[in-house]
Amino acid sequence: PLLASAHESSCIRLWSIQGNLMKELLPFSGCPSGPLTALCTDIFCKILLTGSKEGYVFRWNMASFLKDSRNRKNEIKEQLCWRAHAAEVVNLFIEEEKNVIVTASIDGSVRLWHARTGYYFGYFGQARKFDLGDTSRLILPSDVSDFSAIIKERSRHTEKKKVMYPLVLDRDK
Repeated sequence: PLLASAHESSCIRLWSIQGNLMKELLPFSGCPSGPLTALCTDIFCKILLTGSKEGYVFRWNMASFLKDSRNRKNEIKEQLCWRAHAAEVVNLFIEEEKNVIVTASIDGSVRLWHARTGYYFGYFGQARKFDLGDTSRLILPSDVSDFSAIIKERSRHTEKKKVMYPLVLDRDK
């Protein structure tokens, strides 16, 4: 079992039940994270979701870390970030059966998002029914203009390439 805490410095800290700090995380995506205001996990604690004061939602994959937290190779990977609200996210949760994330903001809106892609489904109180099966339509809320960003893993291995310089200064020419 782990305890997770979200902080104003955008840092997420994972603690053991004994109170020992196990891991510190900072978002590395291009999204400005700002102070974190909401935190939740899926039922098996493999997915960690955080919401920020700027209205962003971040999705982290913790599965490999939970298998063996002592192994340094098993990292927690940031997978996705998107702007969910124009104002602060105050609560969020994941509904695993429907593969949906629900977010709430201080602006009074409650919105639905696809859990794996961050696609917007709609908001509570809208006239049309939610279509949870259609993730091909890229729509956004009226107050948000940024699409979700899938975070690619950082390249850790840089190969040294032998570069040949065929151009040589010829003083005679």
